[in-house]
This record gives sequence, C-alpha cells and structure tokens, in this order.
Amino acid sequence: MRDKLIGPILKRRQQADEGSTTDQRLLDSRNDSAWVHTDPWRVLRIQAEFVEGFGALAELGPAIAVFGSARTSADHPSYAIAERVGRQLVEAGFAVITGGGPGAMEAANKGACEAGGVSVGLGIELPFESGLNQWVDMGVNFRYFFARKTMFVKYSQGFVVLPGGLGTLDELFEALTLVQTRKVTRFPIVLLGVGYWSGLIAWLRDTSLADGKIAQSDLDMLHLTDDVDEAVRMMVEARDGDAR
Repeated sequence: MRDKLIGPILKRRQQADEGSTTDQRLLDSRNDSAWVHTDPWRVLRIQAEFVEGFGALAELGPAIAVFGSARTSADHPSYAIAERVGRQLVEAGFAVITGGGPGAMEAANKGACEAGGVSVGLGIELPFESGLNQWVDMGVNFRYFFARKTMFVKYSQGFVVLPGGLGTLDELFEALTLVQTRKVTRFPIVLLGVGYWSGLIAWLRDTSLADGKIAQSDLDMLHLTDDVDEAVRMMVEARDGDAR
C-alpha cells in the first residue's frame, strides 16, 4: 500500500496518485485561479472575517443591535422610529450596531451618527444591496452570514427589533435560541411595533406554547412595545444591572 503525506493529510491508494506537490502547485504560475474557490481557501477567508471583525469591534464599548427591514422607505413611520431609537441609545451611552444596509438600518445609523455617537454597520455581501449606508462611521463587510451573526451577538448587550422580513426574523430567532440555550448571557430583546409583532407573539403563545414546543420562559424573553423610551430604558436597566 502506498502512503503519501501532504502536510497533516494522509492519502492512500488512488488518492495518493496526485503527481505534484503542494509547493509546486502554489508556485506554478500556469495554474488557473479556481483554487481561490476551494473549501480549504474558504477556511482562511472565514478566519480573516473573524479576525477583522474582532479587531474592529474589540474596543467598541456598550452597544445595542438594532434590526429592521432594508425595505423601509424614508417616509414610513418605522424609519422615523428607528432614527429615534439610534439617537436615544447614543444619548443613553450606547454605540449602535446595525446590518449597515438601507431602510430601518440606515435610519438607526443616522440617528446614532447625528447624535454624535458610534454608528456601526456590519454589512453582508448580497446580490441586491450595494454596500454600507452613508451614516455608518465604522463598517465591516462580511461574505459569510455566520461570521457576521457572531459579531452581533458578541458585541451587543441587547437587541431592538423593528418591523422586518426574513432577515430580521432570522436575526431575532438566532438571538432567542442562543439565550434560551444559554449559549450567551441573557440580554433584553425588545420588539418595537405592537401592531406588527402581535400576530407572531399570538402564534407562539397559542400554537407553540400551547402544544408544548416552547416554555412560558421562552416567550417571556420577548418584550413587546410601541414606546421607544421603554425600549431604551430596558437596555439601560440591563446594562446597569450587570454593572452592579
């Protein structure tokens, strides 16, 4: 049996029949560029995204993530509410983190920026969005959703969730799952918009809870309100409680 060692990798039989060495393939300028799309190379890209994210946000200080729809127009009531949320969070001593896109994210970044605070955008490479909004003062753009989600959870002390679509729901339930399974320290999650979110809360209560799929304590993690002052106050109380 023929054994071939390629770094830490052992290959035998037909797998060992590769005719060139790793160095040869690296240094051979005649090779095409397909190697940049292979899984081992992706691992390095993923690692780089974590390193860049950690490096950019390590000294951010207390921060709150604000989620909401990229499709929220500037004349929609939710836009003005998100702008107010960003401003009041800064006035309460928080940095504001959003997904960096348009709509409600842009509004929260705008409120934070105009209030003189730290306005952060964690962007994602998408085919239908074009980079970070103009109100982001500190931005990190990601290729991979899971690296980006890690930054939201690691550097946020709470979530304020405005009306949104699938992306917003994904971020909301990601946070709920991590808190429910105690993968992260418990932190406040506020749904801002009673009219928008009441149907979801009712379904969770009347279907999931009633059928024993979740516990009442899971449902209690969600705080529903229309009051921006209340949402910000919950974030402040959680921060001050942790400091004691």
